[in-house]
Amino acid sequence: MSTSGPADDRTPQRFDVVVIGAGFSGMYALHRLRRQGRRVVCLEAGDGVGGTWYWNRYPGARVDIESMQYSYSFDEALQQEWSWSEHFAPQPELEAYANHVADRFGLREDIRFGTRVHELTFNEIADEWRVGTASGECFVAAYVIAATGSLDVSHVPDWPGSERYQGETYHTSRWPKEGVDFAGKRVGLIGTGSTGIQLTPELAASAGHLTVFQRTPNFSLPSFNRELDPEYERDWKEHYAQRRKEVLATHGVVLMSNASEQRSIFDYTEAEREGVMERAWNARNGLEFIRTFTDTSSDPEANAILAEFVRNKIRGIVHDPETAELLCPKTYPIGGKRICVDSGYYQTFNRDNVSLVDVRSHPIVEMTEQGLRTSDAEHELDMIVFATGFDAMTGSMLKMNPTGVGGVRLADRWADGPRTVFGLTTAGFPNLFMVHGPGSPSVLAQMITVGEWQVDWILRTIDFLQENQISRFGTTTELEDEWAAEVEAVAARTMHARTDSWYVGANIPGKPRVLLMYVGGFQRYSDRCTRAADEGYVGYVAQKRLTPSITGSDN
Repeated sequence: MSTSGPADDRTPQRFDVVVIGAGFSGMYALHRLRRQGRRVVCLEAGDGVGGTWYWNRYPGARVDIESMQYSYSFDEALQQEWSWSEHFAPQPELEAYANHVADRFGLREDIRFGTRVHELTFNEIADEWRVGTASGECFVAAYVIAATGSLDVSHVPDWPGSERYQGETYHTSRWPKEGVDFAGKRVGLIGTGSTGIQLTPELAASAGHLTVFQRTPNFSLPSFNRELDPEYERDWKEHYAQRRKEVLATHGVVLMSNASEQRSIFDYTEAEREGVMERAWNARNGLEFIRTFTDTSSDPEANAILAEFVRNKIRGIVHDPETAELLCPKTYPIGGKRICVDSGYYQTFNRDNVSLVDVRSHPIVEMTEQGLRTSDAEHELDMIVFATGFDAMTGSMLKMNPTGVGGVRLADRWADGPRTVFGLTTAGFPNLFMVHGPGSPSVLAQMITVGEWQVDWILRTIDFLQENQISRFGTTTELEDEWAAEVEAVAARTMHARTDSWYVGANIPGKPRVLLMYVGGFQRYSDRCTRAADEGYVGYVAQKRLTPSITGSDN
């Protein structure tokens, strides 16, 4: 039975909780809140569920976590009935999975599709949030759960002349559902992050000519993607309960198929370490490869040996020495950015119809009627594809224009970088919870499982507030300072602190350079969050309820 009621843009629609976003975390929050009997609505800007896997439908898009692990754990029947076709699921299958979940649990009746939030305002008298949409609707609720995604707000560089270009343009995160025909065309691809790496072989296969514009090369390993082995699937399904528990004790919420050597790279002779790295190259994905040795994520000298091994692999794959060197990352340590996985990316540059342009040495200066002009040449293009990334971690929150206690705008509070506690709450914005927010493990961990865990923490907190008749709950700047110190302390021991990337907002002009994720590992993170709840949220702002309690109780 639906609890949403009919839309009406004249009268505020009242709910206990508003969930923003119908990706995997938002759907799980909606499902649990409905089971509790809460009056809840989920607002989704797109026309379908799946979040990242709804928007990012470019050719070659797929997850880089094993399919058997990249799935919900909350329902045993769901775990047993769904089958993946590939070891690393492609976008169409991930979107199909999201739709299966929405239909299986009847979630659509409480999701408002095509509804983009552009206003979040806290009412200090009533201790509730006013949620306004681009279409003029208004929703009011005691609590808001922002499951808006870490990678949602697309970034396109503001080059002069963009309005003059006469060809086709696409951003990978807003790829048309009907697909794009690039057969025989002169295609320009801008960006060589994980998206560009996945898309390059697909474009090259049918484009007349593909020109890849690269600013910073990325480390990428072969994915060895394959059809899912039925015996492997059976084994996972048989042991799901045990493995779901084990995964929460890991650094990135992923069980590695190959154990780390658990030794320093310097414990081996040069010949021995080459053998170890060769075996790892042929058997491990990016997350596993960086942990082949105990010290390559923390010791620059050890890291340099591993990085040079990968660069030599690139040199061995790419025939043209000049192109190979351009594809070799040399300005940051391996693992400073998330290592990509690919299906023939480097091999693509051996094709006659593919060329690479280094826009670090020859920047793009403008778009013309016919294509792009770099500092040394003009490139005529029928189509330009932007794989230029996102205003990550903070963009989706700031785009909703949140205004908290005292009329303070979140954009002003975060002007020097986001401040949160656990990536779940931010001071001055009570009763507003974030999933995968800045300061959480986010993209450095397996996001479906972490999203489930964070939603459970949030709903445990809401239960606590209801039981204690607390109407206003939030964190403080003192707790934010403590968490910021923890985030910085663990980051200082890793390669992330030595790397310019979107992890620190380096891809967005004017964005403060702050590490946006918690890199201390999920187990350490979850222990801190759980302890805060177990101890009764010591240090948080908690104001007793002056209005009636919201409905519902957990099952």
